Amino acid sequence: MKYKQLIFDPEKKDRLKDFDPAYCGDYKDKDDAQDDLKKGVKKLSELQEKLYASDRHALLIIFQAMDAAGKDGTIKHVMSGVNPQGCQVKSFKVPSAEEMDHDYLWRCNKALPERGNIGIFNRSYYEEVLVVRVHENYLLDEKVPQLEKKLKDGKIWKERYTQINHYERYLTENGTRVLKFFLNVSKEEQKQRFLDRLNDPSKNWKFSLRDCKERQYWNEYMRAYEEMLIHTSTREAPWFVIPADHKWFMRAAVCQIIVDQLNAMGLKFPVLSTEMQAELEEAKKMLNAE
Repeated sequence: MKYKQLIFDPEKKDRLKDFDPAYCGDYKDKDDAQDDLKKGVKKLSELQEKLYASDRHALLIIFQAMDAAGKDGTIKHVMSGVNPQGCQVKSFKVPSAEEMDHDYLWRCNKALPERGNIGIFNRSYYEEVLVVRVHENYLLDEKVPQLEKKLKDGKIWKERYTQINHYERYLTENGTRVLKFFLNVSKEEQKQRFLDRLNDPSKNWKFSLRDCKERQYWNEYMRAYEEMLIHTSTREAPWFVIPADHKWFMRAAVCQIIVDQLNAMGLKFPVLSTEMQAELEEAKKMLNAE
């Protein structure tokens, strides 16, 4: 699968409308994608072991999307083969009172993966330029200095884009690769998935009336997402716009991109020193002598 066309490139003047949510790449059917996903999950497991053993790098995977785009399912299927000991998933919901008393990056910074680990953010600090931009009244609780002036001239969003870019560059330079996925679902497909949840008792728990209410702001969210993509898709941490109308394609694409990113790190198992190799030989002798 060729996925370079899924990268949002501001220098090419990409726009969100240029990305088809129903795109399926070269796949002719669902079975081919599922076969690739199965192979990718196995390869991901092997690479995670090297990442953990080498203890030099970390991988931070960020998922952003509209409701019902498939974040949870993608995480579940793509990461099904990894060792839970070296992978953590963090979902960011409405900030607590303590979190509100800190800067907006604070709660995410606490959840960063350790070296050797994969960390997954199900939503992230990008909510601060998405839902907060659509509902600017949320900023009142954040106690932002000079808020009224910054909102009037739009400076607050420019500042946040710059801060996020600097933050991700800092992470990259210190060994944490940042991999960002926007799961691009169409409004029509979201509606169908909402109806499926409502009509299936086993999925009713996934639905909230708030989800329907947020659909009223679809156009505002699309503008916020496009601005986010334009200003924060960088060379160090580009955004991948993943077509999400077909879950089987979305999962296969995400898996391949993660595998390729880990491969690009040149991960290897640690090379033992001469002293450590001698200790292993000594251990073998001791065990064989029992």
